[in-house]
Amino acid sequence: MIVRGSRQLSELYERLAPGDVYIGKIPGDPLRYSRLIDLMERGVHCLPAPLAQTLNASKAAQAAILNEWMLPLTRVVRRRADLIAAIGVYQRQGVGPVVTKEDRLHCGHGVRYWENIEVLYSLAAFDKSTFPFVLQPFLQHFTDVRVIVVGDFIEAYSRHNPDNFRMNLAAGGTSRPFVIDTDQQLFCRSVMARARFPYAHLDLQLLEDGRCYLAEMTLEGGIKGAQIDRRSLFRMKSELLERRARHLLDNKVSTPGLPAADTKCIDKGGRF
Repeated sequence: MIVRGSRQLSELYERLAPGDVYIGKIPGDPLRYSRLIDLMERGVHCLPAPLAQTLNASKAAQAAILNEWMLPLTRVVRRRADLIAAIGVYQRQGVGPVVTKEDRLHCGHGVRYWENIEVLYSLAAFDKSTFPFVLQPFLQHFTDVRVIVVGDFIEAYSRHNPDNFRMNLAAGGTSRPFVIDTDQQLFCRSVMARARFPYAHLDLQLLEDGRCYLAEMTLEGGIKGAQIDRRSLFRMKSELLERRARHLLDNKVSTPGLPAADTKCIDKGGRF
């Protein structure tokens, strides 16, 4: 059967059996990850996938698992010892200013600039509540691009803020439509395949020499600079999940994960 939404999940939780499908995110309470693991162990398909839901909730988890797509020297700092180790690496690489991202804050509220990593250590060492966080070299010259991907639909727009290094529109930035090329599209789809995101709002950092890095991604991001409206986007996402669910049931897929038709994405960054 297909279970939709947290209310149905609560009502039918104990009745779910291998091969059943749950469409929706697990409610964000302290038992979220216990429920995700339980459903996986019982052979219940979750759409979005448990990995996607886990990464969606944590910038630190994204930096740990999707590190190869991110700016070089991006690190997850889980404790004071990690920060001490990062100091040595950054000093050897000649890194000056750095940026940190608080794990579960959005809209640029958790992004902080530091003149150097020693200044960061001097403050972070006194407050254990700051851990974990994401640490990166400060990137001064790049184009910030938000990309929305749902199935064959792709829309992108650049964000710029002359008064603040935070490009988020919520932080005062402005936007304009942006056309991403084929390589950038494949980059987005390869990240999505690795993270098991059925759809995504991806923030990219594009350098003048053509290099492309992932800043972060989410299942439900802002669309203030997009041409598509939220109702249409929600409908597209819902229809995509319904198609995935029906595919799983019709083909009697017993192992939670991507439908067989989608596995090509993992190898070549193909279409979702």
